[in-house]
Amino acid sequence: MNYPVWDVPFLGSGMVIALIAIFHVMISHFAVGGGLYLPMAEAKALREGREDWLRTIKAHSKFFLILTGVFGAVSGVGIWFAIGLASPEGTSTLIHNFVFGWAIEWVFFIIELSAAAVYYYTWDKIPAKLHLKVGWLYAGASLLTLVIINGILSFMLTPGESWLAVAGTGQESSRFWHGFFNQTYWPSLGLRVLVCLSLAGLWALVTASRIDGDEFPRLKTEVVRWSAKWLLPSFFLMPVFFLWYLYNVPEAQRQLLQLGMSTIGQGVFTQVTRAALVTVMTSATIVALVYLFAYSNPRQFTFGHACSILALALAATASTEQAREMLRKPWVVGNHMYSNGIRTSQVEKYNAEGYLVNSPWLRPDERLAAGYGDAVIVQTANTATADPAVARLGVGELMFRGQCMSCHTVDGYRAMRRLLAGRDRKAIGNTLSILHKNEDTSPYRAYMPPLVGTDAEVDALGDYLDSLINPAKKEAEPKALASAMP
Repeated sequence: MNYPVWDVPFLGSGMVIALIAIFHVMISHFAVGGGLYLPMAEAKALREGREDWLRTIKAHSKFFLILTGVFGAVSGVGIWFAIGLASPEGTSTLIHNFVFGWAIEWVFFIIELSAAAVYYYTWDKIPAKLHLKVGWLYAGASLLTLVIINGILSFMLTPGESWLAVAGTGQESSRFWHGFFNQTYWPSLGLRVLVCLSLAGLWALVTASRIDGDEFPRLKTEVVRWSAKWLLPSFFLMPVFFLWYLYNVPEAQRQLLQLGMSTIGQGVFTQVTRAALVTVMTSATIVALVYLFAYSNPRQFTFGHACSILALALAATASTEQAREMLRKPWVVGNHMYSNGIRTSQVEKYNAEGYLVNSPWLRPDERLAAGYGDAVIVQTANTATADPAVARLGVGELMFRGQCMSCHTVDGYRAMRRLLAGRDRKAIGNTLSILHKNEDTSPYRAYMPPLVGTDAEVDALGDYLDSLINPAKKEAEPKALASAMP
């Protein structure tokens, strides 16, 4: 643990990341696909001598520069800020193991931003061939940023046996390329490139929809239809790359999707299945709407149509990212680090010595204590106390904050009060016992990390959760005792 916890009321830290990431993915993938769209469209216009196309491409390049260079870059910084707070151990692992990869990506990113600005501001100011070369420079730099980032993102799901063999030894950098070109790298890259091409077409339709179809019927028809065709590669190749990707996903993660598929007939859906179904349905709807409203009737294609299709694309992006994240559960880095930042190599140590004792945020008197009793002052969220009963709840609260709040909130997203509603102290204890033992038969093992710590810490967590779930019972006990006194 790098610091106690990032407590985001109601939303939770994971949801903050998701809300930023959904918009960032939409824009960043457009930055790659649009980077190919612009020079290809400009080359077509120059080859055919179409000044009207060049004016449209220039307008689109301004929209492209503002959206990707401002909102894309800012949301990217937002993701770094959020993941650094929500998962400091995971972020640290990615930075330390891929420090040169990140450095290379940032170099390409600087080239990308610079080329995008030069491309827009040099319209009609430099020779057309040189201007086109600037466009291709941008396209190459943006594609290379995707090539690098994809290796790091796919590593989180499938780091590979070679990298795992040296994980935690300080020799991880010797297996840089083994972790980078992992088993899901190529299918994942193929999927992302296809998404980039589709988003390039969808965002271009926004610009094309604003062309006056009555004044420029030929121009609007050609630009709308040419942009719509950018969805064709995804339509034909996405299923192939998706099956290739699933083939390389570890069996344990693939079972989450298979479980949801096998229970659809019973009306039971896992989160992964729900997300996958939303992706399929929205993607199919997008293709149908683009054909019916854009390709078939380009002159009547309006800005409202384009925005509606973009909204569906946003839903598809959100569901796809959720499915990808859920497939990785319960890991931040597969078979190395759990979603709460605990490494597999630390589980036995924490169970034997205690989870909180190994926290750098305990005071010396707490760390030196063998147990949690009268002599231990526990720092809770708002106060410090030496009262044994309150101190026990404080230990439980620290356990909850350290091991549960990376995914759960008290009231809100994945709320503990909702998930444990109706359970008494014994039932809560049984659930925690299953998580603590983490046996192969555990129903939680596939998507939740093991609960680590001593029996006393686990028991204290049970008391704390019981105080959250059954506060009325806790308040009623002193009153009952008082009424029984003579």
